[in-house]
Amino acid sequence: MSSSAESTTPASTSETAVNFEQVTYFLVTGASRGIGAKMAIETARKFKPGSIVVLLARSASGLEQTRSDILSVNPHVTVVTSSVDLATASKELLNQILDKSIGKTSLDQFQLACVIHNVGTIGNVERKAVELDDHAEWQDYFGTNVFTVAVLNSCFLRKFSGTGEGCKKLVVNITSKACLAPFQSMTYYCAGKAAREMYFRVLAEEEAEAGVTVLNYSPGPVETEMTVDIQSRSNAPAIREYFKNLRDTTTILTTEQTTAKFLHILQNGLFKSGDHVDYYDH
Repeated sequence: MSSSAESTTPASTSETAVNFEQVTYFLVTGASRGIGAKMAIETARKFKPGSIVVLLARSASGLEQTRSDILSVNPHVTVVTSSVDLATASKELLNQILDKSIGKTSLDQFQLACVIHNVGTIGNVERKAVELDDHAEWQDYFGTNVFTVAVLNSCFLRKFSGTGEGCKKLVVNITSKACLAPFQSMTYYCAGKAAREMYFRVLAEEEAEAGVTVLNYSPGPVETEMTVDIQSRSNAPAIREYFKNLRDTTTILTTEQTTAKFLHILQNGLFKSGDHVDYYDH
C-alpha cells in the first residue's frame, strides 16, 4: 500500500537520521488531540533537559491535557501552550507566540529545532466537487490547511536561521495519500493536502544547503475523530464503507502505531529530504 513512487532507496542515515535525545525546540500544531497529541507526547519523551515544547491548537482544554501528559513522561522540559485559530492567525501573532515561548533563552542552546505541521481539517464531505461554489468556504479551508501553515513555517525557520550547523532544523508535514490520489467527497482535503505537500517539497529543494530536513509523513488511516467524521458524513457510499470495514475488522491504525512508525522513520533516516513517506512504506 505504498503511496509514493518517490520513496525508493532511503538516504543514508548520516544525512537525514534525527537524534531526539538532545536539547530541542519543538513545535506541534493540532496538538490537542489525535495524532498531533500522541506525536507530541512520544517525541517529547526523548528530549534532554532545557528543551522547550510548544503546542498549538484551538482547544485550550485539549492542549492542557497534552501538556500534562508530556510532563508526566518528561518533567524536565518546558511546555508552552497557545490556543489559536490557525485559519486567521497573522504573521505577527505567530511571531509573538514564538518569541514568547523562547523568552530569554539563547537559541544557541538548542541542538535541534523541529516543527510538526499536523493541523488539518477534513472540510465539507457532504457535497461533490461541482457543488463547492462558496468562495468564503474555500478561503477558510485553505487558510487553515495551507496558507497559515506556510506562514508559520516561514516564521519558524526565520527564527532559527542564525543558529548555524550546531542546530539541526527539521520540518515535518503530516500529509496523506489523498494528496496523490482522488477520493470522492474529499475535494477540499485532497486539494489542500496536494497544495501543502508541494509547498514542502519545494522548501526541501530550496533549503537543502541551509541544513533544513523535510519529511512529508502520511500516517495511514487512523482511529481519530476526523475519520469518524468522514465515515458518518461522506456523500460517497464507497468512502463510508471503507472506513466502516477498517473499524469492523480492527485494521484501522491507532495513534500509537502511526507515531511509533513515524519515529522509526526519522530516527533511522529512512527518507530523503522532501520525500512523501507512507506508514505502509516501511
